[in-house]
Amino acid sequence: MLMSQTKTLLPSFSIDSILDGVVKSWVTIVLIGQWMFGLYIFILYAMPSLLGSPELASKLSPATGMKKSLGADLMVLFVHILPAIIMAASGLLQLFPQLRKQYPSFHRWNGRVFFVLALSGAFTGMYLTWVAGLRLSDIGAMGVSFNGMLIPIFIALAWYTAVTKRFAAHQRFATHSFILVNGVWFFRLYLMGWFVMNQGANGNTNKIDGPADIAISFLCYLLPMAIVECVLFAKRSSKTSVKWMVTMFASLGALITLIGVGSAVLLMWFPRIQSVFDAL
Repeated sequence: MLMSQTKTLLPSFSIDSILDGVVKSWVTIVLIGQWMFGLYIFILYAMPSLLGSPELASKLSPATGMKKSLGADLMVLFVHILPAIIMAASGLLQLFPQLRKQYPSFHRWNGRVFFVLALSGAFTGMYLTWVAGLRLSDIGAMGVSFNGMLIPIFIALAWYTAVTKRFAAHQRFATHSFILVNGVWFFRLYLMGWFVMNQGANGNTNKIDGPADIAISFLCYLLPMAIVECVLFAKRSSKTSVKWMVTMFASLGALITLIGVGSAVLLMWFPRIQSVFDAL
């Protein structure tokens, strides 16, 4: 009798619940990283301007390769970067099913704002890269440029499937849109994580055109998108072996993101935040 009661008190784990837990953990890591990034953008770019020292943001900005330090290109840079604060605060909220069900109006309007800002970010990003010269090398900019070209395509698919009430397809394309919109963010995480794991550069160059740089510039968004497709496939599959393989694949994605977030916070974002406070 005691044995049977003990068994009922023990939690039962299924592969479906484990996969769901891994996905939720990954989303939580991204959520924390996104909000930390939003805080970093606000302190680095918005705070100096609000306190009357806009030149400080230009001086401390990690964006290099700009042909002109002032003028229209600098304004485009700010228009490109500052909306990231809003997208970091609201983008992930679109992925929570509880919010979608309880606050459908907020979900629709928040999604529209996110899509508009995402399109603006994609177009201004392409302008800054190829017109303003905000790139270190042509080949090193190919990955982020392909990312920028995919953003309008997947946003259009997400919008069309929402309008036609194909909500399963809409969630799929909206998730891919979120990943693509944050492609540069993922690139920074993966690059910093790569440096930490290798204790320095390994296949990287100062112009971001080394073999590791180029591979990361494409994998930073293609790998998460592939994991999303695998998770969706595993949820439809009845094979336990498939679910376990996808769980391991998703766990790898979560681990890479965790290493990247920790590395970016400690080695990239916090030192620049400290520089802003030291200079103000």
